[in-house]
Amino acid sequence: MTLRVLMVGRKHESWVVEGIERYEKRLAKPFDLAWQPLPHSAKSGDAARSDESDAILGKLTGKNAKDFVVLLDERGRNIDSPTLATTLRGPLDRGRSVTLVIGGAYGVDDRVHARADFVWSLSKLVFPHQLVRLILAEQVYRAQEIAAGRPYHHV
Repeated sequence: MTLRVLMVGRKHESWVVEGIERYEKRLAKPFDLAWQPLPHSAKSGDAARSDESDAILGKLTGKNAKDFVVLLDERGRNIDSPTLATTLRGPLDRGRSVTLVIGGAYGVDDRVHARADFVWSLSKLVFPHQLVRLILAEQVYRAQEIAAGRPYHHV
């Protein structure tokens, strides 16, 4: 089992790759990450949000229909790292796959929110999507270490 990340946008930009790789080298199942980019819509506003939400929901069907879905959204719940570790570990311990979703520039529509099992805010601040990817990689690594009882996370 691997944590899958659905992300709207291009592949990682070169300045992000090194940071993400730093954490990915340290990740082990079930906390390793599989990045799945989805294309931006050529439209804007609500139309783009709808198109990109269609693409996200299309990846959450079939064998992925029972995935535990974590949506990253600025209006989501702001949690600490130990809570993230528990949030990710719980479904994995019950044999569910976990998919993390990073929407596009216009966000996602209500259908994706309704499908999400957990809506997570990294911060009240808004970050560029490339930076969100790097923060996500580090936080998943931190969650792995917390779940394993290792001292990476200091309280």
